[in-house]
Amino acid sequence: MDLYTILDDKKLHKNFISIMDDYKKEEREELSRWADGFKDRDKKFVKQFQETFNSSFWEIYLYALFKEYDILVDWSHSSPDFILSSKHGDFVVEAVTANAAHEKLKEWEWKYNSDQLASINWLEFNTEAIIRYANAFFNKFHHYKEKYSKLEHVKKKPFVIALGSFTQPSFTLESNRGMLAFLYDIYMDEDEYFRNPEYYSEHGGVPEKQLGLVEKDNGAEIELGIFNDDRCEEISAVIFSCTATWGKVSAMTKNKPYSHIITWHWANKKNFGNSMIVTNKDREEILTDGLMVFHNPFATNPLDPAIFRREGVVQFIFDKDTRYYEAEESDNCMYSRTIQNFVIKET
Repeated sequence: MDLYTILDDKKLHKNFISIMDDYKKEEREELSRWADGFKDRDKKFVKQFQETFNSSFWEIYLYALFKEYDILVDWSHSSPDFILSSKHGDFVVEAVTANAAHEKLKEWEWKYNSDQLASINWLEFNTEAIIRYANAFFNKFHHYKEKYSKLEHVKKKPFVIALGSFTQPSFTLESNRGMLAFLYDIYMDEDEYFRNPEYYSEHGGVPEKQLGLVEKDNGAEIELGIFNDDRCEEISAVIFSCTATWGKVSAMTKNKPYSHIITWHWANKKNFGNSMIVTNKDREEILTDGLMVFHNPFATNPLDPAIFRREGVVQFIFDKDTRYYEAEESDNCMYSRTIQNFVIKET
């Protein structure tokens, strides 16, 4: 599958244009390794990759992820996106991306600088993420009920929505905050924490709250905690990442022809789960870094947590009766990543 021979240079997506710079040749080769073996079933994938980018990139990442886990893909059906077989059971994955609203800044248009980050309103930032997640999630939930649930190769199998975030500028800072709130109505109130960090550092860290709902710009309300009862019992889990981006391709590419500084925020067991900043001098990023799986405790067909269990992969597993949850690897995971590239161009 040739991803990079341009089909229509008048319709290219901003992100695709950016990866076609000459100095990113090695990175394009890395993505081609991810995509090796991917089947273009409807002969539209390359066109979509060049013109809409995010959703196609996310599918390539997921395919590479399944290869990493030795999960087999059955390509014989046109939909949903991935019919999968693992040593811990078969399951189905439908991919979707949460993108920026039409009237708002896109993820490539602007990034927070250090001064702006110091004064960011995290509730506003996370609310925007929640709104975009909800839009993407319910679109696929509707597809499941109207179409996928009737397919013989889907029936009685765990059905998973894989949601990749591209919601807003600096979306890689979202971590688990918006998804925890959307699915379980657990909101980690970082604004409150930063108003009194000394107190909260001694009393359990970032405080958890229940918001109940968030409000869209038009006044419409989105109810939170959709995995707290059986209203979405057809959905077994949500696979999520806000770091499966071109930054991951760049971080994993060896022998790049330019200088770079990669900075990760990494939870560390020695730090009792607090964020630790490390650079590319200290470690290397792998494909599963930043991956999270949110399980639905009310799922009709639960997803076996053993399928994605691996060091650094966070899985949220709830007891529906006690409301106690376990967050596997939450003290040993990548929260976010930023990359600064230094390219010398001849003039």
